[in-house]
Amino acid sequence: MKELDKKLVDTINRYKDSGIEQQVDYEKFYLYSLITHSTAIEGSTVTEVENQLLFDEGIAAKGRSMNEQMMNIDLKDAYLYGFDWAKSNQPYSVDLLCRLSAKVMRRTGSEYSTLGGTFDSSKGDLRRCNVSAGIGGTSYLAFSKVPKATADFCTWLNQELAAIDKNDVAACYRLSFEAHFRLVTIHPWVDGNGRTTRLLMNILQLQLGLIPSIVTKEDKGEYIQALIDSREKEDSSIIQDIMLSQHIANLEKRILQYHKSIGDS
Repeated sequence: MKELDKKLVDTINRYKDSGIEQQVDYEKFYLYSLITHSTAIEGSTVTEVENQLLFDEGIAAKGRSMNEQMMNIDLKDAYLYGFDWAKSNQPYSVDLLCRLSAKVMRRTGSEYSTLGGTFDSSKGDLRRCNVSAGIGGTSYLAFSKVPKATADFCTWLNQELAAIDKNDVAACYRLSFEAHFRLVTIHPWVDGNGRTTRLLMNILQLQLGLIPSIVTKEDKGEYIQALIDSREKEDSSIIQDIMLSQHIANLEKRILQYHKSIGDS
């Protein structure tokens, strides 16, 4: 076992032993953290406290755009849907992935008319145009190849899930990170790929009995660079190791904050 994998297992054991997960509304607030950081990576400035008020009391945050608040509401709905689906033990399919994307983009998506055809991102339609990673960035897979690539991805994922040893915590995390990397590299949709593929990653983690990993806004630069490096070097262990390291650091930070808050040195 790699040293990083051993550290992960040790940190998770300390996290579970700390009592953090026994706090009232732990799952709700952890979910809000997942949502807030995922949308922040895409440009949202809504804070966790503001999302709590928005989700629980319907109070909109002052000074925040309607678009970014809708982005957070949509992602919350997508997570609730995805986490509920995770209990069904159904196989992954292109239809499911598109349903997740539709939830993510419900209020902020739009219809596109391109040379490849008309499609609607708010309905989770696969893109019918080519896209690149920003100005001058590398182009993603040609849109004509997206349907087959996405179907092949689902076949691969279902096979991997059937074969994975659920007692191997590090291997399970690495599979979830690999799935995120592979799907975001295909870039099936014209928008919302990051949020949707991180949602998929968290759904997988839930199914595998893991603590969902949060890609924090503070780690955005390192995370995106690792995705780029993994694609360019054709080595997904780069993004896996970075995401494992970030998850370990996040859990350790939460353990420290918890002990400090309860007055336990």
